[in-house]
Amino acid sequence: MLLTNYRVTLNKGVNTKLTCMDLGLKGKVALVTASSRGIGLGIARVLAQEGVKVVISARREDELARARETIVKESGAEVLAVRADLTVKDDVDRLVKEAMSTFSNIDILVFNAGPPKPGTFSQLSEDDWEYATRLLLLSAVWLTKRVVNNMVSRGWGRLIYVTSLTLMQPIPNLVLSNTVRLSLAGLVKSLAVEYGQYGITANGIMQGYIMTERINQLAQEELGPGVLVLMRLSRRGVGRYRRVGMEGLRKSVTWLLS
Repeated sequence: MLLTNYRVTLNKGVNTKLTCMDLGLKGKVALVTASSRGIGLGIARVLAQEGVKVVISARREDELARARETIVKESGAEVLAVRADLTVKDDVDRLVKEAMSTFSNIDILVFNAGPPKPGTFSQLSEDDWEYATRLLLLSAVWLTKRVVNNMVSRGWGRLIYVTSLTLMQPIPNLVLSNTVRLSLAGLVKSLAVEYGQYGITANGIMQGYIMTERINQLAQEELGPGVLVLMRLSRRGVGRYRRVGMEGLRKSVTWLLS
């Protein structure tokens, strides 16, 4: 299946269990960033269930070790854990080199990143803007540059970029995410057009309100009661806010990789 368009996945009321879907990914190698917990870990787990060799990365070695143990225990997959800060170019270089040294190639890139600093325009400094750009955009550029040529030479590759609901509607107090993630969406669309001819697909996953630690924190500390209302609507399956949950996101990603 060749997908050369930029695909946005919205909440569709999916409630599934973590099971192998046999999507023909066995033996492939996937690099999943920011994958010691939350969405990144969930995606890495599903890929491992599909027989994919997985490279996980995060900034904290203790969390990485626990994540690797979890994945190996439940799937028996080959898992390489590499500590890396995506905002540091040298770390990105080392991450890709260790992955290539261990598995010889990278067939799949799942770009996921932690959140930038919350705040309004007036509250954010120029340093905050520079950091958010490295975190959400430049890191994606660096990683893609380092894996895409190998995909071209092999005639197959999958690029997945986890984005945010802010692409559809800006969220108050999240100016950095509202702004920089739009640039990431532009990158993904451009990659899809440029590399589709080589058997490489590029897709974006626009996650909604999934109950991760980050969403709980924002709801309670930053965004106020409005987000809590949306989360309640999601749990009740009301309209456009119908809950997809973590498993729905995982399944969407694996389907796009097939």
